[in-house]
Amino acid sequence: MTAASEESSTIRRRVRVLGRVQAVGFRASCQARAVDAGIGGWVRNTENGDVEAVFEGSPRAVEELVAWCREGPPWAKVDHVDVANEQPRGETSFTVR
Repeated sequence: MTAASEESSTIRRRVRVLGRVQAVGFRASCQARAVDAGIGGWVRNTENGDVEAVFEGSPRAVEELVAWCREGPPWAKVDHVDVANEQPRGETSFTVR
């Protein structure tokens, strides 16, 4: 595999999830899914009540986790998800911040 194809096999997305997404198990559920999928990055609550996360890994796994964010765990009510592309940074573990 060439360096260029290795780069293209890893993507990074930053998501901001708006709605009733704090105090509903969003971060813990997100972390469990990310770890199961082998995705690197992190998830955190923001001061304004949103959840922000960064996912880095294979395109399929990252996009599946972004899609999950549009629903969240059973107690969440997701109103909107903003998604931005970022340059991969080589993150391989996933943490809750």
